[in-house]
Amino acid sequence: MTLTATALKVMVACMVATPTAYAQPTTAIHRLGVLSGGPSTSRPIEAFRQGLRELGWIEGRNIVIEHRFADGQSDRLPALAAELVALKVDVIAAGPTPPALAAKDAAGAIPIVMLGAAEPVELGLIASLARPGGNITGLSWSVNLEIIGKGLELLKQALPRARRVAILWNSSNPAQAIAVRDVKPFARSTGVELLLLDVRGPDEFERAFASMAEQRVDAVLVVADALFVSHRSRIAELEARHRLPSMHGLLPNVEAGGLMFYGPDLVAVYRRAAFFVDKIFKGAKPADLPVEQPSKYDLVINLKTAKALGLAIPPSLLLRAAHVIE
Repeated sequence: MTLTATALKVMVACMVATPTAYAQPTTAIHRLGVLSGGPSTSRPIEAFRQGLRELGWIEGRNIVIEHRFADGQSDRLPALAAELVALKVDVIAAGPTPPALAAKDAAGAIPIVMLGAAEPVELGLIASLARPGGNITGLSWSVNLEIIGKGLELLKQALPRARRVAILWNSSNPAQAIAVRDVKPFARSTGVELLLLDVRGPDEFERAFASMAEQRVDAVLVVADALFVSHRSRIAELEARHRLPSMHGLLPNVEAGGLMFYGPDLVAVYRRAAFFVDKIFKGAKPADLPVEQPSKYDLVINLKTAKALGLAIPPSLLLRAAHVIE
């Protein structure tokens, strides 16, 4: 049987097309950089990774995650951010505030997802919540740091006779200056005198607590900061030694022995951040993804610490607490 010229052309075309037609589709591997100001082991970071897995992003299959942790040393952040940029990551997830700012300075056009950055508009990270503009979106810690004032108010409720409260803050974190500024009106309204103590490194904790003892403060409010959570055991030890009731902006500090925590649930914040990474990997532009704020703020009380300090926590506060550590 002789093949016609037309039939022969059809057979050749099918033979050429077959390998392409039946080839297995390739899966694109996305590279995600994670820049954190805190320690490498934390529940929020694991919640973020879990959120990615729930959205189908599996390490070794379709995503590579490059982690960089500053362990409370904010001066390391610019170099760590530059490392991620050099690795040509597709997205940088950065938080809290100092890592987000370091990522902004280094990333160029690389999309950035904020992991709980405070005051992102005032600090120039985004144009607005609804229309962030540029290459940054994600979640804020809060847009109004009055939550620091709320923490002071709750501390005052636990200690009605408190007249002088120390504020432990870190001036190397740009959000901290805003926090200190915003807490002053609350202090005046509650009749509390503030002792502001700037701590930029772990070698300054002893000096700060010695000043608290010298000034006879009644309590201490420890502002949320990667340095303070990285050295939470040391801070808890000093609080116990000086018998100082404390309010903290980060939950691990209270789990380590501090008295109270008030703030957003960072585990939920970080898990939600995976949604933004997923959207950007699938083609969304950060400028089109409105920035979200935490919708829930928790009060947690460590009753074991209260007992050691000889404090009776008012029933109204206990009823309000989302969790009590026995």
